[in-house]
Amino acid sequence: MSLSSVRGRFAPSPTGGFHLGSALVALVSWLSVRSQGGVYIWRVEDIDGPRVIPGASDQQMTEARWLGIDWDEGPDIGGPLSPYAQSERGNFYELALAKLARSNGLFPCALSRTDLRELASAPHSRLGAPAYSKDLRPSDLWPDWFETHNTAANPEAALRFKVDDGLVSFRDLVMGDVAETVSETVGDFVLKRRDGVYAYQLAVVVDDLDMGVTEVVRGADLLDSTARQIQLINALGGTVPAYAHLPLIVDGTGEKLSKRNAALTLSELKAADIHPQAIVSWLAHSIGLAESLQPVAPSDLVEHFAWERIRSTNISIPADLTQQLRLLST
Repeated sequence: MSLSSVRGRFAPSPTGGFHLGSALVALVSWLSVRSQGGVYIWRVEDIDGPRVIPGASDQQMTEARWLGIDWDEGPDIGGPLSPYAQSERGNFYELALAKLARSNGLFPCALSRTDLRELASAPHSRLGAPAYSKDLRPSDLWPDWFETHNTAANPEAALRFKVDDGLVSFRDLVMGDVAETVSETVGDFVLKRRDGVYAYQLAVVVDDLDMGVTEVVRGADLLDSTARQIQLINALGGTVPAYAHLPLIVDGTGEKLSKRNAALTLSELKAADIHPQAIVSWLAHSIGLAESLQPVAPSDLVEHFAWERIRSTNISIPADLTQQLRLLST
């Protein structure tokens, strides 16, 4: 299959409203792809079933379109690499796990979080908490352990990825040079929980590889996941995409804007008669893509988009933001 050389994505979790932090990621990732003439993908990260809010995914897509964001592939319009919802992609994750098992990159772990805490705090412990030490890996595994595990009615172990001891280095398009030794900071990490739920690290890597994603744009709160994902990509024989981690939008106390900030979701702002171009203007100005606060559509920003203009420090919500947006909407 022939794919565009530039493929970006936006992958929200349908666990709440579409807030300004999500809107910023959607806007910047969309601008980058459109400025390069690439393909933009909408993907739904609904792997954590109990937290998914019915109807949230459709609402998020409706609000993104209201903002002026569109996409070329997604759960609502289809595409050559469907399905575009993680809840429908379990077979892809199983294929990746099987590949890792064949290459001796995976092992079962029956230890709970409580077990690990107790081991790490025990006298003369060599575990070096919080990292999961390779000392805890099973010394040997029977040849068909993975098949036995997968066919068990109630598996008694999670599946962990064997990290290597090397330094992972990459250049982030916003945050600059980043380096991490995953074996020291995290250690072997879970790819599938014992209850059968696939871990975020596995799902996002497999989805990005299968969908040919060449550029990953997301919030800086996910920066510390990147080295792990690069190791996993390499283990699966994939190509590492470019990464860009955007500064977070924070409230007056410095806390990350979350889905709990209902007044700052697009639906609430829309209900308050805020114009979408006012929101785009504030986001673009705050991140460094617009010199002044003037109503603007996403399409108006494509021509002059450049990563060099993006700021790397967190963005504070002003106390009078709603008032500012109302003024821009008139």
